[in-house]
Amino acid sequence: MNQPRRPELQPLKTNDTVTILTGTGLWAVALVVLLIAQPDAEHHWWIWTCVAGICGGLFGLWYVRRRDRRGPPPGSEDQTEPATAVPPASPTPPFP
Repeated sequence: MNQPRRPELQPLKTNDTVTILTGTGLWAVALVVLLIAQPDAEHHWWIWTCVAGICGGLFGLWYVRRRDRRGPPPGSEDQTEPATAVPPASPTPPFP
C-alpha cells in the first residue's frame, strides 16, 4: 500500500520573550508572598527556589534576546530534508 506522505511540520511561531517574562513574574510573585508569609526554618529552601527561578528566567530572557538579534541560522531557508528523515521506500524484490 502506498500511503500519501504527510506534509513536513513547520515550527510554531511563538513570542518567547512574553513566555519567559510571565514565568519570571510568577516566580517573583511567589517570592514576595513567601517573604511576607515567612515560612518556618525548615522551609526556607522555598525562598531560594523562587530566587533560582527568577535567575533562570533572567538568563533565559538574555539568551532569547541574544538569539533573536543574531537572526535565523544560515541555511534555514533551504527546503532540505533533515538528516533524520526516513528516505522514501524503494521497491525491492521479495526474498526467495
